[in-house]
Amino acid sequence: MTPTIPAPPQVTVVGIGADGWPGLPEGSRAALRAAGTVIGGPRQLALLPDEECAAERVAWPSPLRPAVPGLLARYAGRRLAVLASGDPLFYGIGRTLIETAGAGAVRVLPHPSSLSYACARLGWPVEETETVTLVGRPADRLAAALHDGRRVLVLSAGAATPAEVAALLTDRGYGPSRLTVLEQLGTEAEAAYDGAAATWDHGPADPLNVIAVDCRRDPGALRLGAVPGLPDAAYENDGQLTKRHVRAATLAALAPAPGELLWDVGGGSGSIGVEWLRTHPSCRAYAVERDPERAARIGRNAARLGVPQLTVVTGPAPDALAGLPTPDAVFVGGGLTAPGLLDRCWAALPAGGRLVANTVTLESEALLADWYRRHGGDLVKLAVAHAVPVGGFTGWRQAMPVTQWSVTKTAAAVAAAAAAEDSGL
Repeated sequence: MTPTIPAPPQVTVVGIGADGWPGLPEGSRAALRAAGTVIGGPRQLALLPDEECAAERVAWPSPLRPAVPGLLARYAGRRLAVLASGDPLFYGIGRTLIETAGAGAVRVLPHPSSLSYACARLGWPVEETETVTLVGRPADRLAAALHDGRRVLVLSAGAATPAEVAALLTDRGYGPSRLTVLEQLGTEAEAAYDGAAATWDHGPADPLNVIAVDCRRDPGALRLGAVPGLPDAAYENDGQLTKRHVRAATLAALAPAPGELLWDVGGGSGSIGVEWLRTHPSCRAYAVERDPERAARIGRNAARLGVPQLTVVTGPAPDALAGLPTPDAVFVGGGLTAPGLLDRCWAALPAGGRLVANTVTLESEALLADWYRRHGGDLVKLAVAHAVPVGGFTGWRQAMPVTQWSVTKTAAAVAAAAAAEDSGL
């Protein structure tokens, strides 16, 4: 049997530091010398000496990602190299190229990343340092990473980012945090300066900077844990809020996993979608809310709690569900009796998808009991009581009990639905 010979890579991605050509290993220099065309950002391309690299130089257009397939097609068959800052697979162009052309078509020659440089300067263990990129992303994303005593490295979007980060930290109750701005890492112009977020008074930074945050929470600030069940006070709300203990039980039933997508139907204050997203940075969620004022409130809660990527859909379900991506899980927190709502949510789920529905009304409870009878799962009643003053003593005040139905859709259920559709039932 003749062995399969892998095809040569179509493109070589070369990581380059701010120190340019002198900082490149010989393998990376050789790849650039051999290239017929080099694509990169203007700053990276300017680092290449003409006498060493005679290739045609092409600057990335903007927006970058949509242009990648066309550029690869245009230079197919040529010796193509792409320049990337630092490690091309650390928030870099390497990922986009591999997703477009396939891993076998891309050869990656990494350079030390800004994370590695910064941790080396600070003496921080890389594996214990969380990284948040603000390049092309809102600063609110940083809020989800803030925990007392944690170390976070922020990949900066430019000269104004350090001041923006200091303001966000102060606003979120982390004013005592220590910020260290590291500029031009790896070059002779490397510099660093620090200060507390609450008293940050430095001017604009060098555009090429990263920010190290040693998180310190103000003693009076609301403490937000790392698991579902944030304090109710963390949310702006008008009373339409899945309360803390029920919320924790609901997220446990939804069982989010990295990369999964949630529909939060009847979003209210957005707490289920927000805490789904906080479980892992790769999770995705859509919150569907018919009331425009509440929909706007969901967006504010998501931004404040560090997950501005929550997509808010304003409109009544089930009509507003049309066109949404296939969910891995669906939570229905309101509107259960709307005609066709549960049917639409159930039909949207693939095999292994989870549906969780909560209600406090007898009418919706009867509906959930019927679905439980037909599809199984778990039907539970959640009751929570809080201790309150009763004269000079203490007694229990019972909250309205919540009926919760949770179920996982089986492959057999998917097959039965497909058969029914084929037969016209």
